[in-house]
This record gives sequence, C-alpha cells and structure tokens, in this order.
Amino acid sequence: MADPSDAIDPAAIARGLEQVQGRIARAERASGRAPGSVRLVAVSKTQPAAAIRAAHAAGQRDFGENYAQELAAKQAELAGLDLGWHFIGGLQRNKAKLVIRARVHTLDGVALADELDKRAAAAGIARVDTLIEVNLAGETAKSGVAPEQLAELCDALAGRAQVRVGGLMCIPPETPDPEATRPYFRTLARLREQHARVTRAGVDLVDLSMGMSADLEVAIAEGATLVRVGTAIFGARQPRR
Repeated sequence: MADPSDAIDPAAIARGLEQVQGRIARAERASGRAPGSVRLVAVSKTQPAAAIRAAHAAGQRDFGENYAQELAAKQAELAGLDLGWHFIGGLQRNKAKLVIRARVHTLDGVALADELDKRAAAAGIARVDTLIEVNLAGETAKSGVAPEQLAELCDALAGRAQVRVGGLMCIPPETPDPEATRPYFRTLARLREQHARVTRAGVDLVDLSMGMSADLEVAIAEGATLVRVGTAIFGARQPRR
C-alpha cells in the first residue's frame, strides 16, 4: 500500500492555508471584528502527520481531530512541535483518556465530564479545556445537548476539579447553501449571550466554535471565535487506515 505521505504537497497546503486565512481576515473586516479575533482550527482528520508538519511549517498551530485514537497517535508522533490540539468528533466515554491533552469541543453531558475528570486526575493533568456541543436541530445522528437543557448542564459542570468549560460549539445540518446555516449560528451566539450572564465556577462561555470550509464567513458574521476548516486547506480527506 502506498504511503499517504508521498502524496502530500506542502506548497499546496501552504496555499490553501493562506487562502483560508485571507477569507477569515476579510470576513473579520466585513463584520467589524477585530483582526485576529477568529482562530483557525485546521481539521487534519485522516490526514497523515506529514500534512500537519507542512501546515505547521506554513505557520498553522491549531489542529482538530475527529477520532480519539488518531488524535492520540498524532500527538505522540508530533510531540516535538508546538501544536494546539482540538478534539472535534463525537466522544464515547471509553475513549475519554485519549483526548484529555486536547481541547474537547464536544462535551455533551455530565457522564462524559465525570469520565474526563477521572481520567485527567489519574494522568496528573490539572485542566481539561472543553466546549459544550449544542444540538440545535435535534438531529438524532449527532451528539450534543438540547438548547433547553443547556442551563441545567452548565449548572452541573460548575466547580469541576479538572474540566473547564470555555464556550459552545455546534454543527448545523448539512446544506449546499451557506446562508442556510446562519440561523443556527445566530442561535448559538444568543445562547452564549444568555447563559454567560450566570456566574458559575469553571464555566466561562467565551468561545463559539462554528463554521467550516463552506460557511466560515457566515459563522464569523454571527460571532464565531473558532472556525474548523479541513478540505479548504488539505484537500480531499485521505481514507482512514
């Protein structure tokens, strides 16, 4: 089987990264946002470590992974680089120990928070940064807390030993029209504004993780602070090995 690293084109990755950064900068200006107020998470799921090295060489530092075992393997392989890791996929409790050294965007319940707390304490990790995933469309195939249960979950997550909540995340229903995602992004921003008014220890709703390759401009206009972009940087996903 061919090594997927052989197909990596560092120059193409650098160009893709530059184009995405340009889109973010233009969207910030168009929305009256401060330059640099939006952080790019390069979604490197199924991409080989060589692709991450190429993006790192071009200046990218934050990377997102969807699969816990793949994240752990890449963290080990690329330990010598100054990388910020984000876990952005659905997370089963039995995989929690594999993601405690990343920022977890998909916290969706007390049981998962309990497991992250336990695994982090056992590993001597003082803090696990998380975002709460909100399932705005009620899609059964996606994880996330229902909007009407968000306040209760925030209350339950307050004062955790290791787990800290830093914002909200959503994945809108798939659509070919970027504008169709706007109502979901706007709703998430309103939820953050509403629930950030309540003071809870360890729950500080600052970030909004929303927007991907097709709709990042819409997400930024609605307040995104983190956008998750993969194909516009790396090209088509590599087959999982």
